[in-house]
Amino acid sequence: MAKPKTYSISVFFPCYNDAKSISKLVRDSFLILKKITPDYEVIVVDDGSSDSSRQVLKKLALRHPNLKLVFHERNLGYGGALRTGFQTSSKNLVFYTDGDGQYDVKELPILLSLMTKDVDFVNGIKMSRHDPTYRIFIGNLYSFVARWLFFLQTYDVDCDFRLIRRVLLKKLDLKSNSGSICVELVKKAQRASAKFRQVSIHHRQRRWGQSQFFRIDRILTTFFELGKLWIKLMVLDKIK
Repeated sequence: MAKPKTYSISVFFPCYNDAKSISKLVRDSFLILKKITPDYEVIVVDDGSSDSSRQVLKKLALRHPNLKLVFHERNLGYGGALRTGFQTSSKNLVFYTDGDGQYDVKELPILLSLMTKDVDFVNGIKMSRHDPTYRIFIGNLYSFVARWLFFLQTYDVDCDFRLIRRVLLKKLDLKSNSGSICVELVKKAQRASAKFRQVSIHHRQRRWGQSQFFRIDRILTTFFELGKLWIKLMVLDKIK
């Protein structure tokens, strides 16, 4: 009889003013990981939240002593939170999703089933986006522009439900602090010869709080950062 697969997994969540949603994500993570592997860790990176997220996380750590918490003293942006999460993760596979609860961490086994020996990066694709119409339009526009400007292999670069080999992440020198880090992550992974798989996953309606991206200042900043990233990756790097 073939031995069941064993995994070494880091799961982390960037958290910014997600006090009402982060507890369930953490609890669900421990429940699902215990069924998958004995070798795991759960990490939350609080990116300078101004709500009660820090207090909520400290209470969670009392119930889950092996929960790793990282607190940014000031808000570094989504990219800054992801980079901290990648740097803190210590297991062979690294999974992350957002702390707002719009993705279901219990769907992690779907990604694991596709992480075969020849695969380095499994990216989710939202089956149906449960957001206001304007957010769906802006999100689709962003993904379309990014996919064609950077010749990305992933269909839904805006889907933050990803499983990545840590050995690949260690090769990537990520710089972005804004939401453009997702494009940087995928493009630099492509250039590192990563093998991708993609799979449809569910996307839920936001129950609490407000999106930190869908504000005029954040949208403009992200598109500005995307433009700078395009110049760096698609122009300057090719000149070298």
